[in-house]
Amino acid sequence: MSKPRILVARAIFPDIVDRLREHFDVEANPDDVIWTQQELAERLADKDGVLTTGSQRVDAALLAAAPRLKICANMAVGYNNFDVDAMTAAGVQGTNTPDVLTETTADFGFALLMATARRLTESEHFLRAGQWTKWSYDMFAGSDIHGSTLGIIGMGRIGQGIAKRGAHGFGMRVIYHNRSRLAPALEAECKATYVGKEELLRTADHVMLVVPYSAASHHTIGAAELALMKPTATLINIARGGIVDDAALAVALREQRIAAAGLDVFEGEPSVHPDLLTVPNVVLTPHIASATVPTRRAMANLAADNLIAFFDGRGPLTPVNQPVPGLRV
Repeated sequence: MSKPRILVARAIFPDIVDRLREHFDVEANPDDVIWTQQELAERLADKDGVLTTGSQRVDAALLAAAPRLKICANMAVGYNNFDVDAMTAAGVQGTNTPDVLTETTADFGFALLMATARRLTESEHFLRAGQWTKWSYDMFAGSDIHGSTLGIIGMGRIGQGIAKRGAHGFGMRVIYHNRSRLAPALEAECKATYVGKEELLRTADHVMLVVPYSAASHHTIGAAELALMKPTATLINIARGGIVDDAALAVALREQRIAAAGLDVFEGEPSVHPDLLTVPNVVLTPHIASATVPTRRAMANLAADNLIAFFDGRGPLTPVNQPVPGLRV
């Protein structure tokens, strides 16, 4: 009996590709070429499954061009690159990689918060440019983390991890806004208080975004929301590009309506809004919140596990939809 045919759409750890080869006929992409949608569709025309990353869009047109495709295993916790409704209607399973990146991403969120509040990027550029010639009392004076108020928008696993770091590690007052309120026991564990979105924006010294991207969350932070924030506040986005109106943020930063921002994700990434590149009070990183070797390996292995479990009949381990079984055979 022939093995299922799968595509690994981006370069991943070679030993994990070898592991997949034990179960599948694999077409890999070791050169990490970014294929167009047409090129991706051509490669998927004879495939039963695909291991994707956030850079592959799976929509109705792609599914129509890939009649054998039964599962798309995303190597990410987010899956806004999936048209989940179209996949479900077509009988195609989608999976993601939750949990394995929670703590690493929460670590990074806090690192980005600290770098932003303490103006690390600005001060390093200043030093490297040879401009440091003397001490001064206000040289790159930023804002405190300890004892300040942390506002978290999106209180899932990662948001809870950030809350715990802030409350237990830095003595921060933690407030949060979420689509639904946490159970009292979880609130107590995180030492977090639920508030409305406007109250959070008006009150927080540091606003952290950890909300999933959807049409409803597009531009959760725009000009109106930025206007509610304190002029001394910072904004941190480790969620997804599109949660923040990057153009409006660049204006607010330039006009010092907020103190600073730290961004790991961007609208239209890997492109970055050019105005963000010209303001000094922003820390910019290239979507690396989960980028440690152990975590990226765990993500790739979980995506592989989903493919293996699906095709050996156990079913997906971390599904994101429930397609009608048997639509694609």
